[in-house]
Amino acid sequence: MKFYSTKNPTYQVPLEQAVFESLPPDNGLYMPVEIPKLPADFFKNIHDKSFIEIAYTVAQSLIGDSIDAHALQQIIEEAINFPAPIKKIEENIHVLELFHGPSMAFKDFGARFMSRVMHYFLEKDKKEIDILVATSGDTGGAVALGFYDVPGINVTILYPKGKVSPLQEKQLTTLGKNITALEIDGTFDDCQKLVKTAFLDKELSKTKNLSSANSINIARLIPQTFYYFNAYAQLKKQGINGSVTFSVPSGNFGNITAGLFAAKMGLPVHHFVASTNINDEVPQYLKSGIFTPKPSKHTLSNAMDVGNPSNFERMLSIFNNNVEKMRAQISGYTFTDKDTLNTIEKVRKENHYMLCPHTAIAYAGLKEYLSTQKEPLNGIFLSSAHPCKFPNVYDEESWQQVEIPSQAKHLKEKEKQAIPMTTNYDNFKEWLMK
Repeated sequence: MKFYSTKNPTYQVPLEQAVFESLPPDNGLYMPVEIPKLPADFFKNIHDKSFIEIAYTVAQSLIGDSIDAHALQQIIEEAINFPAPIKKIEENIHVLELFHGPSMAFKDFGARFMSRVMHYFLEKDKKEIDILVATSGDTGGAVALGFYDVPGINVTILYPKGKVSPLQEKQLTTLGKNITALEIDGTFDDCQKLVKTAFLDKELSKTKNLSSANSINIARLIPQTFYYFNAYAQLKKQGINGSVTFSVPSGNFGNITAGLFAAKMGLPVHHFVASTNINDEVPQYLKSGIFTPKPSKHTLSNAMDVGNPSNFERMLSIFNNNVEKMRAQISGYTFTDKDTLNTIEKVRKENHYMLCPHTAIAYAGLKEYLSTQKEPLNGIFLSSAHPCKFPNVYDEESWQQVEIPSQAKHLKEKEKQAIPMTTNYDNFKEWLMK
């Protein structure tokens, strides 16, 4: 399987190059030359397959023979070694829980898969690599834990000072070994800009073998398709048939892009809902047809505080820059912090279920969309992180109902180790060169 640049579809490279370059030289993003449709039999019998079996079939379709079949099986078994269950919240509405991995966020799927794909190629070629990753919250912890102690890989994580939750910060600043955290005095967009500038710096690329673990990297995106298929399989196993509407809490828009891949592969998707906080550039685009990136604004759903989402370029590529085609498959809804808190409280009281702030926005978006439909639809909203990661969001009564998983308990005693840094690129480059 080859991968093309969104800026120039004639520029095509094999998977290994796409994974390690992260960004093409023209500053586009890599996309599969072909997103193949899976056979009808796969969907007919999908409810009889395990999560691992589903993931392997999907991965092999997207990757082809880029990775040896036995090695790919092993990569998936190691990476996807935790569940992603759906739970019924109310009639026709289920939540897809993606927080059962080590960092308690959906990004565990991408980070763990990508670290093992990179290790496969590095071991084969006897190479080492430096990973740069910007995080607005959950990516950092997932990457830190996914890449921790993986031979041949050093990881530098950039995060915005004071704009991630205490638990998120502990996850990415307490591991040591091959993981280094930089505390940037700025926003997530500043962190992302530093990373992107470094990748395009020709002088730096001569001395450092750089790659990214953000969702700009195609190896992060591919495994995020797996749980869309698995969610559909779980519904079918319960005797619920027909297409599904997915509501996705959206920041950098990698998660919904993975869902679009799944739909192109034949998954019966009725519609996607892009649910955002007040960083709503994509919902505004869906209304006006004009995309206007802006500086990100800080909210309670911090992992979605992205003012210029990278993966929007992939979405444009999927829809051939046609806003009407995108509107036909995606609706966008925007919610404030007040809306988020009201939704958390409503679901806690009425459905006895605790939502993290990002998941609350996904639920609110799904409800908003379903209210516009004449016929009842199967709806799944994605729960992107465990509520325990956001203690400052809840009042005392709500916090008492948050169950603290074992992954979080051991972090309390660990000490933060982070290097403070400004948004000045020259300072960042100088540190990298050293």
